[in-house]
Amino acid sequence: AHATANLELPVEVIQDNDEARIEVHRKPLGVVGSITPWNFPLMIAIWHTMPALRSGNTVVIKPSEYTPLTTLRAAQIINELLPPGVFNIVTGDGSLGAAISQHPDINKIVFTGSTATGKKIMQSASAGLKRITLELGGNDAAIVLPDTDVAAAAPKIFATALFNNGQTCAALKRLYVHEDIYDEMCQALAAIASSVTTGDGSGDVDFGPIQNKAQYERVLELAGEARESGAKFLTGGEVPEGPGYFYPVTIVADIDDDQRLVKEEPFGPILPVLKFSDVEDALRRANDSNVGLGGSVWSSDVERATELAGRLECGTAWVNGHAMIQPNAPFGGVKESGIGVEFGRYGLEEYTSIQTLQVAKG
Repeated sequence: AHATANLELPVEVIQDNDEARIEVHRKPLGVVGSITPWNFPLMIAIWHTMPALRSGNTVVIKPSEYTPLTTLRAAQIINELLPPGVFNIVTGDGSLGAAISQHPDINKIVFTGSTATGKKIMQSASAGLKRITLELGGNDAAIVLPDTDVAAAAPKIFATALFNNGQTCAALKRLYVHEDIYDEMCQALAAIASSVTTGDGSGDVDFGPIQNKAQYERVLELAGEARESGAKFLTGGEVPEGPGYFYPVTIVADIDDDQRLVKEEPFGPILPVLKFSDVEDALRRANDSNVGLGGSVWSSDVERATELAGRLECGTAWVNGHAMIQPNAPFGGVKESGIGVEFGRYGLEEYTSIQTLQVAKG
């Protein structure tokens, strides 16, 4: 929040001579409608609304119907400081989000969530030519080159694939590992997965439940199809007894690219590990997706990895890391992973329109 609050969009002078002075001004759009997801409800609410307020807009925010409470409490605190009507919150189901995206008095929609919902919002917003920023689903691929130090990389890969129980848009979701170190990497990831516990939080646990029933059933469905196809489950894959949407951390090896677990985003604690022999083939397979949020290349040869990372078709590419998002670096997707970016000056500009001011001289 502070990183955004400290930003400025100064007037840019692009000409000042005997003929004219031409300035570029950034103007607020008006009312920004923010529609946030359930996976990081408070954090994403701040990501959406801080740049909106900083650039002089007012806000109407609608949190996910699964997770409204933290955002409601944030709105209470914010409204102790802001004038009435600047920061507004409404809660309800998806029909309310549709109403916001159609509303004629809302000038911009910022949305984080699924690609399918993002397309509906874009369609609704088109009636009034609303500005939009859409941060949609990903299916991030990582390519692990044969010179990678497996012992050093495996914990980082595990952490960036499974944090928040895999319910993160920019989490590592498809892991392509060179055949020379494939077995070693699979064993290392399985060892970590076997060492963590999933449970209800009453004891000493590392992972909790999947957030909601629909998401839980999706993970079960994709995992079940992978198992039926002959994929090898190195850990997890078995639903524990008792109530709740609990699913253990699951590492899947020897799986084909055409499986839904690889082609679609599971958004849960399950990671498919795929083998490659030729790096150009791995790059082709990584890019063979309708989405492109993030991607990464892992290697001890940073220069080589950087060159390959630059060829990934995604909004953010990392070398020897993944899902590292920070408030001064723009973040957004290509293909069906969205439109526009968040964070930094680039993200702040999306909450403004340009006015060119030309003053004739002489």
